[in-house]
Amino acid sequence: MLEFSQVSKSFGGLHVLQDVSFNVPEGGIYGLIGPNGAGKTTVFNLITGLLRPTGGGIRFNGQDLTQVAPHRITQLGIARTFQNIRVFKEMTLLENVVVGMHEHLRYSLPGILFNLAGFRDSEKRARDRALELLSWVRLDHKAGMLADSLSYGEQRKLELARALATEPKLLLLDEPVAGMNSSEKTELMTEIVNIKNRGYSVFMIEHDMRFVMGLCERIAVLNFGRIIAEGVPDEIKNNPQVIEAYLGQEEPA
Repeated sequence: MLEFSQVSKSFGGLHVLQDVSFNVPEGGIYGLIGPNGAGKTTVFNLITGLLRPTGGGIRFNGQDLTQVAPHRITQLGIARTFQNIRVFKEMTLLENVVVGMHEHLRYSLPGILFNLAGFRDSEKRARDRALELLSWVRLDHKAGMLADSLSYGEQRKLELARALATEPKLLLLDEPVAGMNSSEKTELMTEIVNIKNRGYSVFMIEHDMRFVMGLCERIAVLNFGRIIAEGVPDEIKNNPQVIEAYLGQEEPA
C-alpha cells in the first residue's frame, strides 16, 4: 500500500534519513520504532507532504507522493495524528469530528445562506457519521461536551476519531499512547484492532515496546536514519542490532 524506496532526507549537512526502504501492507498494523532522534517523525512528515525527500521515492497505492500537496495527500486517503494533541478545545467533540469531514462535505454558498434542503441533509449526514466515529472510540456519550473537559487519554481518542473522519485508507499514528496510563493503553489497543478490522490500514510510530509488540504484525527499526531490521515482533525483539540500538553495546572488561 505504501512504499518507501531508498528515501533520503537531509537538512544542510545533516543526514536525517539515508536510503530508507520498507513497505506497509494493506489491511494490517505496521510499526516503526527506534531510539529518540532516529528519524521516525521525519518519515511521517515526508508521507504527509510536510517535507520533501532529498532522494528516493514514496508511493501510495502506486501514486508518487513526493511532489503532492498535503491537502491532496489527505484526499488520496492518508490521515495522521500527532505526538502533541491537536484538538480544538473550545469546540464540542461532535464539532471536532465534523471538522475532519470538510473535504467530503459539499456545501454551496446559497445552501448555507438560505439553509436549503441539500445543506441540511449534508449537515445531518456529517453529524450522524461523527457520532458513529465517536462511538468507535467510546466517546459518543460526551459528544456535546467541550473537548477541553476531556482527560488526556480521551483527547487522544478524540484526535483518532477526527482523523478517521477524513475517510482514510491509511491511518498514521504518531506515538498514540504517549502520556497514557496502562488502562488507557489497553483500551486504545482494543480500539485500534477494531479499526483495522473495519478495513483500515494502520502505520504507527511508538516508543512503548510492549504496546508495539502486542499490536503490530510487522515492525521496522530505524536507527541513525537507517533501517537496521524489519520483521515480525519475535524477530525484532531478538535481533542483536535492535538490542544494541536500544541498550547499547557492553564494553569489554
